[in-house]
Amino acid sequence: MTREEKSKVIEDLTAQLADTQTIYLADISGLDAGSTSNLRRACFKANVKLSVVKNTLLAKAMEAAEKDFGELPTVLKGNTSIMLSETGNAPAKVIKEFRKKSEKPLLKGAFVEEAIYVGDDYLETLVNIKSKEEVIGDIVGLLQSPAKNVVSALKSGGGKLAGILKTLSEKEG
Repeated sequence: MTREEKSKVIEDLTAQLADTQTIYLADISGLDAGSTSNLRRACFKANVKLSVVKNTLLAKAMEAAEKDFGELPTVLKGNTSIMLSETGNAPAKVIKEFRKKSEKPLLKGAFVEEAIYVGDDYLETLVNIKSKEEVIGDIVGLLQSPAKNVVSALKSGGGKLAGILKTLSEKEG
């Protein structure tokens, strides 16, 4: 690989790191061609971009990116694949599901919404991270619940003033 080619790869990786809030580093070494193809298919279905990277080039891209990757560059040893996603837990779910049939991929580390996770021990934690949309959905559901209870109680009271007052007094008590 020429110096120009390396510079172009670093430039492309730096742009990808800058544009993505969810970055996973995994070890997929040892997977045969069929398993690798299945992993790529699973990633595609989950809207996760998977690519094998050269550690030295990724390390330079991390240095050039305007993000603090903390101790994440320390895991750049051996075989490294990068998984990029818009959803914080999508790559973790792909890894967990794939590991039901295989020992790999191993989670080396992750950068999710500026939080850094190093090591395969964090896989379950990352699977359980909720996306912003899921958190907003939970909050909206919690806010709607009391209103729905009052509306249904008012409807069950027959809509008469006595029924409404009775329902409201039961809710207070």
